[in-house]
Amino acid sequence: MTRADEFRALHDDFLLLPNAWDVASAAALVRAGFPAVGTTSLGVAAGAGLRDGLGLSREATMALAARLAGLPVPVSVDVEGGFGADPGAVRELGHELAALGIAGVNIEDGRENRGLTDPAHHARLVAAMGESGLFVNARTDTHWLDTERAGTLDRVRAYVDAGADGVFVPGMIDGAEIEALVAAAGVPVNLLYQPGRLSVGTARGLGVRRVSTGSLLFRAALGAALETVEAVRDGVPPPREVPTVQQIQGL
Repeated sequence: MTRADEFRALHDDFLLLPNAWDVASAAALVRAGFPAVGTTSLGVAAGAGLRDGLGLSREATMALAARLAGLPVPVSVDVEGGFGADPGAVRELGHELAALGIAGVNIEDGRENRGLTDPAHHARLVAAMGESGLFVNARTDTHWLDTERAGTLDRVRAYVDAGADGVFVPGMIDGAEIEALVAAAGVPVNLLYQPGRLSVGTARGLGVRRVSTGSLLFRAALGAALETVEAVRDGVPPPREVPTVQQIQGL
């Protein structure tokens, strides 16, 4: 069984997919018992000093993918919009990731400052990526960007027809909309965990097969670092227990 097949099988029931931004965070998630790990494009881009969503972090993404491929669990890589508009280049990207031993990808139709890309064109990118054998999670940003929401199901169907193994609609939280999406998709539906707005239990109860944490863990880590250094500055104990040097070395 390939890593991609192993990853597909995890969607037969339900998968909580945490998103890492470097090797240490991914290894920590594996040690915590998660059966698969994804990456967050925001975390990877920001870690390299780049803006997310502009297709600038291909090099950083591929370098991290090469390191994460050695983990003992399937890894899915967020490739933003595919790092290019040419289906041939996206096909090559997919084959490169598959050759590394990566299990899946997340490819989105949103473009920062430019809204949504044409669904027919994105479907061609999905099809090109699918030739690699990776688990292709086709993301539509109709709800994330709060635009063209009425076309969500049409986009989902187009991407599934193009060969998507799963579909991702971050920002969707309405129960009736989620039920309609699950009924129409015909493939595993992925939603984004949103504190106070969409819980794992609610999503699972509505038939969702995968919930991702997106950039939440990366942002939480930055927040915790700032809280800790502010406590040091203010002469009070750090607000939380932190891993020891030995525990980090052990990863």
